[in-house]
Amino acid sequence: MRLEAVLAGFVFAAVAILMNKPAAHQTPQTTAPLAATPPMGWNSWDAYGETVSEADIRANAQWMAEHLKKFGWQYIVVDSGWYVTNHSAGTNAANAEFSLDAFGRYTPAVNTIPSAAGGGGFKPLGDFLHSLGLKFGLHILRGIPKEAVQRNLPIAGSSFRAADAANTSDTCPWNPFNYGLDASKPAAQAYYDSLAEQFDDWGVDFLKVDCIADHPYKGDEIRMISQARRKARRPIVLSLSPGPTALDKAQEVSKYAQMWRISDDMWDLWYSETQFPSGVKNQFARAAKWAPFAGPGHWPDTDMLPIGRLEPAAGWGQPRATRLTHDEQRTMLTLWAIARSPLIMGGNLTLCDEWTESLLTNPEVIAVNQSSIENRAVLTTDKFAVWTARSKSSDDLYLAAFNLDNDVQTLPVPWVLICPDCKNNDTAYLGRDLWERADLGLMSYPRGVLAPHASALFKLTPVTK
Repeated sequence: MRLEAVLAGFVFAAVAILMNKPAAHQTPQTTAPLAATPPMGWNSWDAYGETVSEADIRANAQWMAEHLKKFGWQYIVVDSGWYVTNHSAGTNAANAEFSLDAFGRYTPAVNTIPSAAGGGGFKPLGDFLHSLGLKFGLHILRGIPKEAVQRNLPIAGSSFRAADAANTSDTCPWNPFNYGLDASKPAAQAYYDSLAEQFDDWGVDFLKVDCIADHPYKGDEIRMISQARRKARRPIVLSLSPGPTALDKAQEVSKYAQMWRISDDMWDLWYSETQFPSGVKNQFARAAKWAPFAGPGHWPDTDMLPIGRLEPAAGWGQPRATRLTHDEQRTMLTLWAIARSPLIMGGNLTLCDEWTESLLTNPEVIAVNQSSIENRAVLTTDKFAVWTARSKSSDDLYLAAFNLDNDVQTLPVPWVLICPDCKNNDTAYLGRDLWERADLGLMSYPRGVLAPHASALFKLTPVTK
């Protein structure tokens, strides 16, 4: 297709929408907050599930340092199960066995994290990641280990014991490892404070907390974890999972966390009729609703990028190459970019092919994610979506068009539905295709097409007619 034709029907629509003032909550920041831009990194779950080893983590980190760091990728996040000593029991297993310290806190299982054998926990691994210029992320489940409560272990730095903190009637519905914590008990805050101290010692920069943002939503524990994190010596980005976080909790999660999931786990599906797993198309309506709440220090999270090779032990399903087509993968990255979602790669970095690497290293697409403003969906239907945004540092505009249908879409769509007054605009635009990294010249109005599930992302530079 001719991409200038794709763009033609949307130029005027983008202008009129983008001339509106930004939402009232998007107030200027006087100092840069934690996670001033959407975090970019890698998470072990999609490719390794609970079985990720230290060797795997180091290898993926090395690949990121060599291939991705210069484009802004920096977090290496070790997901669930790093404390499980018998991975053969299976994921979220009722008979899982754990590595705990004397204060009822999980510690890395030395059979998968051998550098922890010296007693320093994750510190050796954290030091290695920092030596590469990367940052260290860790996954935990909310609450306190059931084993710690059964043994009534002391809570570090306090006179409390584990039983003083636990709510034994509260467990995660999909994971049996922990009891919830009772916010009415001072011991509960003391336990989370002890975790923050532990993570400080390990050099943790990013904390993903699970079973907390939805099914069930646990506002009290979000607050306690955030309070504990703020006592740490080093800044720690707080990520809440899983979704869908309720929209009426937007102000609360924005206050206490830097990112939160807006859906249940999203995998390499185009569309799903169930909450779990979710698909790429499902994220469009959700991202549109959450767009007004994205800004420095607080980012609605459309979930990880299940691309590349999801192996050797995929967190869901059989080990495989991503089932998303090239068009679907580019559409996913385009939406994540213009919605300013965190970019967390899920596939095995060490197995990246040229195509996958190209998706992660396009500086012009990354710039939309990291530095655009006034991002919004101006059209979302079952068949088509259009998003617009502005450059923070110039007069450039961004426009993304998405064909969500299973058939080729002839363009332009009835753009009068988006912008009834566009014909009165007196500005012309020089277009640039950001994925192809190609200048398109002055825009005109021929018709064009988008393939099924395909998208296009453009930068528009205004010029006087």
